Amino acid sequence: MTTHEMLLKAQTAKPALQAAGEQGRTNALLAMADSLLTHTADILAANARDMEAARGTMSDVMLDRLLLDESRIAGMAQGVREAAALPDPAGKVLRRVERPNGLVIERVSVPMGVVAIIYESRPNVTSDAAALAVKSGNVCVLRGGKEAWRTCHAITEALREGLEREGLPRETVSLVEDTTRASAQELMTADGLIDLLIPRGGPGLIHACVTNATVPCIQTGTGICHIYVDKAADQDKALAIIENAKTSRPSVCNAEEVLLVHEDIADVFLPRLRKRLVDDRAAAGKPPVELRLDKKAAAVIPGTPAGERDFDTEFLGYILAVAVVKDVHAAIEHIAAHSTGHSDAILTEDGEAAELFTAAVDSAAVYVNASTRFTDGGEFGLGCEMGISTQKLHARGPMGLEELCSYKYVIHGDGQVR
Repeated sequence: MTTHEMLLKAQTAKPALQAAGEQGRTNALLAMADSLLTHTADILAANARDMEAARGTMSDVMLDRLLLDESRIAGMAQGVREAAALPDPAGKVLRRVERPNGLVIERVSVPMGVVAIIYESRPNVTSDAAALAVKSGNVCVLRGGKEAWRTCHAITEALREGLEREGLPRETVSLVEDTTRASAQELMTADGLIDLLIPRGGPGLIHACVTNATVPCIQTGTGICHIYVDKAADQDKALAIIENAKTSRPSVCNAEEVLLVHEDIADVFLPRLRKRLVDDRAAAGKPPVELRLDKKAAAVIPGTPAGERDFDTEFLGYILAVAVVKDVHAAIEHIAAHSTGHSDAILTEDGEAAELFTAAVDSAAVYVNASTRFTDGGEFGLGCEMGISTQKLHARGPMGLEELCSYKYVIHGDGQVR
């Protein structure tokens, strides 16, 4: 089936999905979750073929993004169930005004319609995106990367089986068959057939969508996430947070890429940092973190001299750029110059420094004494997420159900004329 034919069929699925109502869509999601578990063997077999083809062409951390096992599939199914349990965002009266002439004007939330998602490498996005779309009354068109197509196809077929079991059209969730750039370009320019386009991937994909899309597009994802360790930080707490933010899953967009350290504590803190992230991890058989150091940090500990672009790079691996800064004001200036507006954190026991940082740092998520790894739809109580918006219009931060809705005005009258 061509991409254009798929989009036409997606349009035909909208009435049935919206007519199903909250209970019908909830039942469909539960059936989709059950179907994922039923087809675990099929999904794992498809994933094994993708993994075999990808070895030797992808880094270990990127292979980890592609890999599925039984526990990850169970987690995907749980994410679908959690989305099913959330309140239905569609049909909510957001605002109600009664005018002097008797007109009652209501602003009512409505589904976007057809939501397209272009994503790379992470097959779990398939079920997350489908779950949020269906729950919010939206038809979902998915376009995964070629490296994960077999896995995404097996997941999509399982989801579609669950939809059919509850009487909803298979076309409610579709996966584009063409994995060339032509299909991505077609989605970007499908005026009248796509109501919202969401890219999830690297800077190249996001830039291409934002630059070329003629359909409404959300800018998502790229995460050059900073952690600033203030002079008033609890250093034991800071080391634990930094290790989590950098190493728990370095291939994701909410992983830390840049560390800023107050100059007053650099001589004490940086040796402890190197021991924790490099020496101790190597001794424990874990991947050590390569520290790319600015001149001030390099004067304190050994490491790799930071290159010209290291503070503007989303490494997605065991690499951390480290700089020593004068104070919280300098940290804020550095973040303003290099951040992608995703997630940035301050570690401090100084309330005034924390308040200044949270007010001045203009990112979608700003943390005080916590890991940036919490920027995630599930962790924010959204069930799962469609992506993390780094723009400011319509949606910002993890995109859940409400961000997949627009609104319309419904006006009740009794013969009024103007």
